[in-house]
This record gives sequence, structure tokens and C-alpha cells, in this order.
Amino acid sequence: QVQLVESGGGSVQAGGSLRLSCAASGYTYSPYCISWFRQAPGKEREGVATFYLGGGKSTYADSAKGRFTASPDSARNMASLHMNNLQPEDTAMYYCAAEPLGGYCSPTNTDWNYWGQGTQVTVSS
Repeated sequence: QVQLVESGGGSVQAGGSLRLSCAASGYTYSPYCISWFRQAPGKEREGVATFYLGGGKSTYADSAKGRFTASPDSARNMASLHMNNLQPEDTAMYYCAAEPLGGYCSPTNTDWNYWGQGTQVTVSS
């Protein structure tokens, strides 16, 4: 059984940075697609980035390009997301997900087999 555990959320002021981490366990193949999503109150869940543990291309949503960087660490089974220049509109619960249904590893795919419990990111102006 795949398990995903997020950590690293918190509160920052606008312009600040945070690093989110997703510890993945129980997966049995490589490369392994991991994604970061976020959901703000009253809004739909939004894909932020996808990348691979074990090698592969990272893909970012437009809202993340130039500010967020995915850092897969296959040796530690850790999928991190470095977020810079955070803005109030980045405030949301952030989730990592694994194994996209249909195998389409992209932030635009909203159907995934496994989800973490989420970590809150709050950005104040």
C-alpha cells in the first residue's frame, strides 16, 4: 500500500519561501509519478507540479512556473517542492498525490490513486 506523508507547510509573509516535502513509501516501480496539488477554501483543487522519483521530466502549472521547483530525491523516497516569492493567492492546503489514473503524469490530471493528508500554507500580505 502506497503511503504519502506531507510536511513543511506554515505561515509566511508575501515574498517568502517554503519547502514542502512528501515522503512516499510502498511504491513498487520506477520512475514513479508524484504530483503536488493545492486547494483553497471555496475553490477547486489545482494541480501545481508533477515529477518523477527515479528520473523524468518535471511539469509545472502556469501559476507555479518560475517560482516553484520540484526536487525529487529517489534515494530518500522524498518529493519536495521549493516555493519562492509566495503570494497571498498561494494560500491553500497542499497535497501530494501518486499514481495518476490512466498514467497521465501532469498537473492537469485530477484523478490519482493515492493522496496524502495535506499540509497548510498561509501567506500574509
